[in-house]
Amino acid sequence: MLLHTPRRKPRQDEAEKPFWISFSDLMTALMVLFLVAMAVALLGMTQGLRQLDDARKGRHQAIQTCLADLQAMTQRPEYTGVRLRGQTLDFGPLAEFGKGDNTLSAERARFLRAFVPQVLSLARTPACQTWLKRFVVEGYASPEGSYLYNLNLSLERSQRMLCVLLDASAADAMSREDRQAVRELFLVGGSSFNSAILNQPEKSRRIELRLEFRDAAGQCEPGGPGCEPRRQTIAWDDDLKCPVASR
Repeated sequence: MLLHTPRRKPRQDEAEKPFWISFSDLMTALMVLFLVAMAVALLGMTQGLRQLDDARKGRHQAIQTCLADLQAMTQRPEYTGVRLRGQTLDFGPLAEFGKGDNTLSAERARFLRAFVPQVLSLARTPACQTWLKRFVVEGYASPEGSYLYNLNLSLERSQRMLCVLLDASAADAMSREDRQAVRELFLVGGSSFNSAILNQPEKSRRIELRLEFRDAAGQCEPGGPGCEPRRQTIAWDDDLKCPVASR
């Protein structure tokens, strides 16, 4: 008589082992995928930051080169009196006005028509053109008079500079190309006597030319994609009379 040994039933934990091993492998795989995704994301972020940093360094270097060239130009004997302060061209006595006056003498007008084309030539160089946004003509007034009166006078002085530069009837008129550039790149501003020179009212009645540059995110290669065109769509005209009434 044969004895039949009852078949041993597998324990419950042994039956569950394959399931838990598979789940553990799945979790490990997901963790690896997560780490890979994080590594790729960090790498992309690092590269983006590096590119942005390189763009900022390139911008800074280009602007410094542009300003250095402008500084060198102001050292010429014919431009004695002009100095560069930061990003602002101070014309000194070469662009000062009389008390309550918004007109420039013939000598000062001739100087501006000779000097500004040289500035525009620098603005067309690669170091300047890529980052240059615009020029701001800032007019100032001495502390005499009321705030609103001087604010309007400051604005008229800024406008007078543009009238001088755009005067096509002058014997020494700027070229049409340069006059077009003035129309596209120059912005008029009035500052009243907020920047009056202490105890020197005659030196406060002046105009200055400030350069504004794009930030690193606003780089614009001339003619490149995404670059806003500088040329305006308005029809060309040569105004023979300045709309600013002389005082």
